[in-house]
Amino acid sequence: MKHSNQTGLGLALALLALVLTASCRSGKSNQSTEPGQQNVLSEDEADEGWMLLFDGNSTAGWHHLGKSDAPSGWDVVDGCLARTGPGGDIVTKGLFENFILELEWKISEGGNSGIFFHVAGDSGSIWETGPEVQVLDNLRHADGANPLTSAGSNFALHAPYQDVTRPVGEFNHMRLVVRGGKVIHMMNGKTLLEYRLNDADWEARVKASKFADMPRYGRAGSGHIALQDHGDPVWFRNIKLLQLE
Repeated sequence: MKHSNQTGLGLALALLALVLTASCRSGKSNQSTEPGQQNVLSEDEADEGWMLLFDGNSTAGWHHLGKSDAPSGWDVVDGCLARTGPGGDIVTKGLFENFILELEWKISEGGNSGIFFHVAGDSGSIWETGPEVQVLDNLRHADGANPLTSAGSNFALHAPYQDVTRPVGEFNHMRLVVRGGKVIHMMNGKTLLEYRLNDADWEARVKASKFADMPRYGRAGSGHIALQDHGDPVWFRNIKLLQLE
């Protein structure tokens, strides 16, 4: 599906300005942390106000939606926040509205997971309110055959411009920018897609999707960051966030 020329040009220009601003603020934002330096902030990042959402040592700061105890089914494995068994999706304790989220993810062979944002704390499931950045083995999972549900997509609504995923077993660097309703997905240094929450195009896509009967989908305006337990092993590391005005 395509935007109208006027709407598409205006959104593209606005998002380009946002990417340039965010990149200037965050230094080496599209570079993975070197081995041996995982789950830490550089001095520049600390000065800019970045925060670690995972310290590489514990699951503190994450819990199941609607609960406050330590999450089950998720453990620290080789410096990664990893789904190791049945337990369910996990969310941050903090709520975030405008932000840059960066992390690295690695999926198991044929695996499926997701990164969600603006998840309402009183929703029954993370996917009832939070848009999803798909995490997937594109080659071996059925969802990889459809760009709308492939890795890096805004799940079921916006397809990435290209597939830049690395082979299974390697980490992919993800950067998600959310500001003033504008959203940018980037992976491995490439811009994957851009959209605006709750504009006419968004509403049309939601109405034509599986989310049509979820009146709060994408409308919370702020909320938890969430990681999905889709039944497959998945690993996340270097999870950090910069709140934006």
